[in-house]
Amino acid sequence: MKIQVLGSGCPTCKKLYEITKKAVSEMGLKDKVEYIKGAEGMQALIEIGSMSSPVLAIDGRISMSGFTPDIEKIKKIIKGSEKTQSKDNKCSCGKGGCC
Repeated sequence: MKIQVLGSGCPTCKKLYEITKKAVSEMGLKDKVEYIKGAEGMQALIEIGSMSSPVLAIDGRISMSGFTPDIEKIKKIIKGSEKTQSKDNKCSCGKGGCC
């Protein structure tokens, strides 16, 4: 899973990054949280299609934007993305495998 925080580098963006890192750690995930800020972060926001920041992006999709939720909300967002990811990895054979 690719977890990113995109933003300008403002205090709100940095807070989202810190809370997201803590959530990932508390969940026992091995995934790293990437923080893209400054001009590069603003370009990433444009490319992903967001009109507000900060953005929590998971696997290249906007999962949350424009505010910094509490850690439990971030954990729910990540858990929801894990479920979607596991469904996406299944093949069409109907047996639940990856042929």
